[in-house]
Amino acid sequence: MIVANLSQLKRQRMLEFIDKIREEHKDDDDMLIALGEIENELNSKKYGLVWEQHEEAVDVMMKDNIPVFTECKDKEIIADDSGKFNFLLEGDNLHSLKLLEKTHKGKIDFIYIDPPYNTGGTEFRYDDTIIVKEDGFKHSKWLSFMSDRLNIARNLLASEGLIFISIDDNEIAPLIMLCDSIFGEQNRVETVIWKNKYGAGAKTVGFISVHEYILCYSKSLISDLTSELDLEGQAAYKKKDEKYDTRGGYLTQPLMTSSLGDRPNLMYNIEYEGDLIIPRKQWVWSRERLEKAIANNEVEFNKQKDGTYSVRAKKYLFDENGDIRRGKPLSIMNGPFTQDGTKEIRKIFGTENAFKFAKPSELIRHFISFAVNGNLKKDAIILDFFAGSGTTGHAVLEQNLKDGGNRKFILCTNNENNICEEITFERIKRVISGYGDVEGIPANLKYYRTDFVSKDTEMLSDELLKHIKEMIQLEHGIQIDGSKYLILLTDEDADELEKEWNDYSEVKALYVSRNVLFTTKQNALFGNIEVHIIPDDYFKFELQEAGEAW
Repeated sequence: MIVANLSQLKRQRMLEFIDKIREEHKDDDDMLIALGEIENELNSKKYGLVWEQHEEAVDVMMKDNIPVFTECKDKEIIADDSGKFNFLLEGDNLHSLKLLEKTHKGKIDFIYIDPPYNTGGTEFRYDDTIIVKEDGFKHSKWLSFMSDRLNIARNLLASEGLIFISIDDNEIAPLIMLCDSIFGEQNRVETVIWKNKYGAGAKTVGFISVHEYILCYSKSLISDLTSELDLEGQAAYKKKDEKYDTRGGYLTQPLMTSSLGDRPNLMYNIEYEGDLIIPRKQWVWSRERLEKAIANNEVEFNKQKDGTYSVRAKKYLFDENGDIRRGKPLSIMNGPFTQDGTKEIRKIFGTENAFKFAKPSELIRHFISFAVNGNLKKDAIILDFFAGSGTTGHAVLEQNLKDGGNRKFILCTNNENNICEEITFERIKRVISGYGDVEGIPANLKYYRTDFVSKDTEMLSDELLKHIKEMIQLEHGIQIDGSKYLILLTDEDADELEKEWNDYSEVKALYVSRNVLFTTKQNALFGNIEVHIIPDDYFKFELQEAGEAW
C-alpha cells in the first residue's frame, strides 16, 4: 500500500497555481519577484528544525564595519620560554569567530562551549534584551543566536575535530536537531548525561533535577574514541579503594550476568583449582576471552560461604609504562559536580562571590583527554567561545601539566559586567602564577580586544594593516618579536633588514605587505625564510569589496 504524501500534493497544487499566476503577470516584474520568493519558500526544507530567523545587532554592525583585534599589551603574560601563546579574545563571540575563520579555518582540534541555557532567567540576552519565559520567540531567538555561531564552529574544526556542548532540558531537543543539520546526524558521537549535583532541594511537584547534557559531535566520522578511566574509576583510585597485585592497582567488575538474555555461546562451565564453576545464567565474555584473561592473571575468583564463586575481571589503573590506562568513555557521568566548580573558583579568588555556576575544570579536562583514532593529540588547539569564568583555559593548563602536553587554548567572551577582565583573565593569570597553596602552571597569554574599522575608511588597506600584527600572532601562536618573527610594511623596512641581515640569525618568518617589492638581492637573501604576504591573507574579501584588491 502506497501512502500519499498529503503535504507534497498540496504543495504541488500551490506551485501549479503560482505558474498560472506567473503566466498571467509575465510583464509585471514586481509580481514575478514576489512569486519567486513564495516558490522558494514552498520548495525549502520540509523536514527538520524550522524557526523564525532573527537578526542580531552584531550582524547589522558588520554590514558597515570590519571587526579587528587590538592587543592589550598591559595584559600580556609571559611565564615560559616556549615562545608559543594562548589567547583571550574580548568582545562579542560572533565577531571573534568571524576573525578566527580567517586564521584558524580547519585548524581547531577541540571545542567546548557552555552557552546560555535559555531558562527564561537573566542569563540569555538577545540584542541587549533579556529573553524571558513569556517571549513567544524565545526558542527562535536562541536558535538564531546558536546557528550563526555553530556554523562557523564547524568551519573551524579540523577534519578529526570534536565539539562538546553543555546544555540542559530547556533546549536539548532543538539543539540536537540544529547540530544534526550543521554537523550531520552521522557525526553525532554521543549525548552524555552528566549528573552534575550531589543533590537538590525537594520539589512539591515533579522530579528533582540533578543532571545536564553534553552533546558531542565530530567534524567527520571517527573510528574510535577513548579517554582516561571514567571519572567514577578515577574517584575510586583517589580514595585508594582499588586492590593491588604485582601489576599494580586495579578495580574489578563482575563477569557473570543474568541480564543479557539467552546467548548459548556465553553459557559454559569452567574449572578453577579443581572446582567446577557453573554460571547462574551466562558469562559476559566468550570462553576463549575468559581463558586468556585467566592465563594473564586478569580474573579474580572469590569463594563464597555457600561454596559458589564470585568471578570478577581486573581493570588495571595503569599500563605497563606506569601511565593511566585508557578506555572508552561512559555516556553517563556521575560527577564531577557543579559544587566542585564553585569550590574551585572560590579557592582561586579567595572569595565566596567570584562567579556563579562555574563548570569544574575536571569535567572539561576529562573531555580534553580524549584520543581520536587512537592518537592522543598533546599539541591540540582548543577553543571555547563562551569562556565565562575561563574553566576551559584552566583545564587545558592542568592537562598539560598532568601529561606533559603542549596544548594551546583560545578563549572568547564579552566583557559584560567586566567578566573578561576581572574573572576570565584574572583566573588564567592566577592559574599561571599560582594561588593560595597551589603552584602556578607556566604559560604565555595574549589579550585581544575587538575593535572596528569602517568600510568607508579612506585607504582602508592602510587602516587594516594596523591590526595585521594581531592576526599573524593569533594564527601562528607567536609574538612578533623583532628577531624571530618580523613584519615588513614598506620598501624602506625591507632595505633596512637587508643592511642589518647579518644581525638576524634567528629569523623564522617574514610577514610582508603586498605593497613591498623585494629587489633581486633581497629575494636571494630572504630565499630560505618563510614569507607571508599581508593583508590579503586576512582581509582580501573586504578589500575587494572596497575596490582596493583584486
